[in-house]
Parts: sequence; structure tokens; C-alpha cells
Amino acid sequence: MEDKKKNLHHEEHQHTKEHEGHGHSMKHEHSEHENQHESHKSHEHMEHAEHAKHTEHTEHTGHAEDGHHNHHSHHAHMVADFRKRFWVSLILTVPVLILSPLIQKLFGLEKVLTFPGDLYVLFGISTLIFFYGGYPFLKGFYEELKNKKPGMMTLIAVAISTAYVYSSVVVFGLEGEMFFWELATLIDIMLFGHWIEMKSVMGASRALEELAKLMPSDAHKLMPDGSLVDVPLEELKPGDIVLVKPGEKVPADGIIIDGESSLNESMLTGESKPVHKKKNDIVIGGSINGEGSLKIEVKKTGKDSYLSQVIELVKEAQESKSKTQDLANRAAVWLTGIALSTGALTFFVWTLVMGKSFVFALERTVTVMVIACPHALGLAVPLVVAVSTAISAKNGLLIRDRVAFEKARNIQAIVFDKTGTLTMGKFGVTDVVKLSDDITEDEILSYAASVELHSEHPIAKAIAQAGKNRMNVDDFKAIPGKGAEGIVDGKHVMVVSPGYLREKGIKIENEKINEMLSAGKTVVYLLIDDELKGAIGLADIIRPESKEAIARLKKMGIKCMMLTGDNEQVAKWVAKELNLDEYFAEVLPHEKSQKIKEIQSRNLVVAMTGDGVNDAPALVQADVGIAIGAGTDVAVESADIILVRSDPRDVVAIIELAKKTYKKMVQNLLWATGYNAIAIPLAAGVLYKFGILLSPAIGAVFMSLSTVIVAINAKLLKLER
Repeated sequence: MEDKKKNLHHEEHQHTKEHEGHGHSMKHEHSEHENQHESHKSHEHMEHAEHAKHTEHTEHTGHAEDGHHNHHSHHAHMVADFRKRFWVSLILTVPVLILSPLIQKLFGLEKVLTFPGDLYVLFGISTLIFFYGGYPFLKGFYEELKNKKPGMMTLIAVAISTAYVYSSVVVFGLEGEMFFWELATLIDIMLFGHWIEMKSVMGASRALEELAKLMPSDAHKLMPDGSLVDVPLEELKPGDIVLVKPGEKVPADGIIIDGESSLNESMLTGESKPVHKKKNDIVIGGSINGEGSLKIEVKKTGKDSYLSQVIELVKEAQESKSKTQDLANRAAVWLTGIALSTGALTFFVWTLVMGKSFVFALERTVTVMVIACPHALGLAVPLVVAVSTAISAKNGLLIRDRVAFEKARNIQAIVFDKTGTLTMGKFGVTDVVKLSDDITEDEILSYAASVELHSEHPIAKAIAQAGKNRMNVDDFKAIPGKGAEGIVDGKHVMVVSPGYLREKGIKIENEKINEMLSAGKTVVYLLIDDELKGAIGLADIIRPESKEAIARLKKMGIKCMMLTGDNEQVAKWVAKELNLDEYFAEVLPHEKSQKIKEIQSRNLVVAMTGDGVNDAPALVQADVGIAIGAGTDVAVESADIILVRSDPRDVVAIIELAKKTYKKMVQNLLWATGYNAIAIPLAAGVLYKFGILLSPAIGAVFMSLSTVIVAINAKLLKLER
């Protein structure tokens, strides 16, 4: 299973997981890229479809925009080139149509429009169209032959060259009909189809440019003397202090050292609500500051930043080959062979079997070549890949391995790590029990929170956070190993452990408390003036989103399981709360991958969802490894899919997106191959006796239409959240 991870081609970079305190460095190798590029180099316009099939692997320095600006310019230049060639060729087509004998005959204008040497003028203008308008196809044909990968460009080049050479020979003496007007209109339609198609494709691949644009152009750097200087982002380095004013974009990843505000991270993480941030919280470069002013210490810049890593991952995902894509590529090669052999067969049947003229047979052959172009087929999968990767990145779902992502649609069992994935990974109050009639649950929490506010213990912090109304405390004292005490509102208040009660001989019998203890919860007691008033139960809090995520996964027919190093009681309580199908307790980190193997041995396609640090071996072992809650540390080495937010519902979102993506790929493949299966026989003239005959120009129209339909269908892919 580890092999599937080795095809991830990252540029080397070190990445420190600072805010979780787990140091781990990562090295990603960049391999196979040149091979992928070679196989597609000939197909110039496909660079748009497969977004990353160009060799420039840009480094994201500064605000990560320059490299992608070049990338965008490259695409925009190609779109402009096809547009220009189309308009020039279209204008030149007008005299070609006027001078074509067939058109003149059709409109009865032979006597009006003919003049000495008119055919040579027709030949000259057609030659211009052939070499200028047809250049991208002729160049593509040369590249395909050089790479021994005949494909669509081969078909177009053969079609237009056949028409041009044959018509030219007719001008200079051979008896027959001229195809110049069909050659010109065919090139026009091909150029127009490519231009429209590339515009559609650019829409799909523009998400990366949009991500790069998220960064501001400069930052307000706080100098040692207290002055503010505006500096370009490229000059920022870790350790610098920057000021972010209300409404401005955060210039780099960092930690708030002063101030608090709400930050809009929706374009980065998909989280629609502004996130409240205060001192010591991590902020992501590119997020938009709300109402407060913030001083931020820069931690990561350039290609180490969250945004640059997201862009890198998106590019990598668009580069990585999927199984469906390989299927499409194989189909395209087959289709090329079928088209060339069908073309030859068409010519042979019409001339030798049916006894038709050479010109008629040639026209049928040319039409077969044109209409058989696997244009739509070549785009069917790459376009969906570009769109789905962009959608997922905008929603905080980062795909690193396309093959694993495709597998996600077939997941039968999901294994969740408990701590930090299904739960918050921190203590919180889960229950408050009254042990006296003269006090309310809220009052129990208020008294306890007032005392515990002065303690640094994790349990004390959790209680202090849960209490809403805190009161003044006098004479606060910690009771080592047992709790804390103080005078609140003139009363002696103590928050103590069960050990303190045992020591003092205070016995307690309460069903609710027994339930909490059997669930493995921590229980502390409140005494006021030495009288037992209440008990507070604490545990690792279950994420509010976990219940919904599990319910939705089970509705999809997926078994939901949990792995935890925690004891049996805690695991049982969480499993019961979330209605899990199965759980495994007291599992040591190195045993997690064994558990995944066990589940796989039941012939189930298994996904593992964890935080990507201690779950690494299990993430690698699983058919699909999903790292959840990676936050700003997006490059979790072991995972196939990274979910930026700590929201288990994103696991549902990624499975739904995988299903929809595959569906779109299949729809596009069916449309592209189905179209060719019907169009080729029509082009060959099987319905000739019914008066149905496709001309090369009409064939080109249908082919371009097929391509545009595939492009539009890919863009219809959406992720409902």
C-alpha cells in the first residue's frame, strides 16, 4: 500500500507542525512529471484542459502570484492566438467562397464572378488559410508523430492536408472538384471550436489564479523603533511583526501577538462564518480581517505558506493521472486507429465497390477523418479533474492522490480516530449533577468556575470555561492533588476530587454519578461550607458535527468505526453517543495499521480518518487516507486527501464529490465515445441511399459542438455543502 503514496510529486520542503507541538518534516519528490508532459506535448490546446501539463513548476515566492501569473498569461496567449487565427481565416474565407466554382454554380453567379486567373487567386488565398489557420493542427500533427502518439491533431492534419493537396492538384490540371471552400470553412470551425473550448477550460483552471490573488501586494511592517513601513510581501521573513488594519487581508501565516478580531477564511477553508481570533491564535495569509486591528508575528512566507501549499497540492492533483483518465487516453489511441482505417475503408468501398468518383470517395474519407477526431474524448476526464480539484480546494478539501480520490466513491467502511477527530481533543464539561435541593445546576457551575478560574490545571480550565456567571473569589488556595478552594460571596467553596471525599470519609450514592464514572468520565465535587452540593462530569467533548457526519455516512450505507488509545469505558461512551457500528479501544499507535488490515480482510474498501500525525501508518494502510483538521499544516505526508477544517462532515463532502466527479467523467466519456460511434458511420455515408450525407464542414461543426458540451458538462459539477 505504501507504493500509492510514492507517486505524490511534491517539491522538497520542510514543514513544522508548530501549533500542535508535533515536529515532523516532509520530503516530497517530483517525479514522472516530464513523462506526463511528453505524452501530451503535441496537443497544444490540451495544456488548458489538463491545467498542469506544462513544464513550468513555479516556485511561490512572495505572494505566490508571479508563477501563476505566467501560467495564466501562457493560457491567455494561446486563447488570443486561436482567436486571432480564427478571425483572419474567417475574413479570408469570404473571397474563397465567392471564387469557388461550386458556390458560384449554386447561386448562378458563374458569369458575374469569374475572371482570368481567378482559380490561381483562389489557390493563393486558400494556401494562406491552410498554412496560417491550419498551423496549430499541422504543428500538433508533427509533435504527435515525433512522440509516436498519433491522436486528434493527426486526424485534423490528415483531413485538411488531403483536401488542400487534392484541390491544389485540380487547379494545376487534374480533373475533379475543388475542396477549397470546404477546407477554409473546416479550418474556421476547428479554430472556433478550439477557441471556445479553451475559454471554457480556462474558466475551470482559473481557480488557482484566484487563490494566488488572495494575497495582498504589501504589508505594514512594524519596525524596531515603533514606526510602520509598507513593504512588499517578498521582503517579509519569519519573526517580522506586521499590523493588519480592519478590512485588510492578512499578508502572511502567523500568530496574533496583540489584538482580537473576526477573520473571514471562507476562500481558504470553505468556512462561511467569520472565525473569532485572539492573542496566540494562528492566522492564515490571505484571510480578510474584520473589525479589529491585529499585530501578527510572521511564521511562514513564500512557498512554506498555507496558500502556496494549497496551490501546489491543487496543481499536483490536476497533474496526477487517474484510472479513468488512462481509460480515456487508451480510447483516444484506439479511436485514431479506427478513424484512419475507417477512412481508408470508406475510400476503398466508394471507389472500388460502389463505383463512385474519386472526388466523392475522397470527400467521404475527409469527412470521416474530421468527424472522428477524439477531441471531446481527450477533454472528457482532464476537464472534470480540473473542475473538481478547484471546487475541493475552495471548500478546504485538498486532494493529493487522484486514484485514491476516485476510490473514495466506493468506500464501504470509515475508521475514525477518536481524539481530535470525532472529539475536540480537550476536556470539557459534559454533565452537572445536583446533590442538594437548595441549588441549581447553573449555580453549581458558577461557584465551581469562580474558584477554578484561578487554577492552571486542565480540568480547572475546562470548568472555568463552562461557567457563565463568575463571582469574585477571596483567599484562593490550591489543594495539592485534590482540587482548589476559596471564599465566594462569603461562603467557603471547594472543588475537589473523589480522593478528597474518600479521605474525609464522605460517602455518595448516585446513579447518574455511577453512570459518568462507568463511562470513564472525570468527576469533581462541589462543597459549600463543607456540605456536598453537586458533581461535575468532564470528558473529551464530542464535536457537535460528528453526530450529523456519522448519521449521513450511515445513510449512504457506509459502516462507521472508531479507533482509540483510550480505555474501554470512554470508547464505549463515545460509540454509544454517536451510534457507531463498531469501536476498537486501547489501541496503541503502532497497532492502528493492523486494525485497518483486519477490517480490509473482511473485503471492505476502507478509509481511515485521523489527524495525520500519530495516525500515519493507518492512513498509509487504508485504501483512502484522510487527514482531518490539518489547519494551516496542509502537507500531511501520509494522507491522500486533506481536510483543512476539523469538521467530520467534510468526510461526507469528499465522498459526495468523488461520486459526482466520477459520474461526470463517465457522462463525458459516454458522450464522447457515443458521439463518435454514431458520427463515423454517418460520415462514411451509410445512410447515403436515404439522402443523408455529412460534409466535412458539418462534421467539424458537430465535432466542436461535442467538445463544448463536454466542457459545459464538466463545469456543471458542483459541491452542495
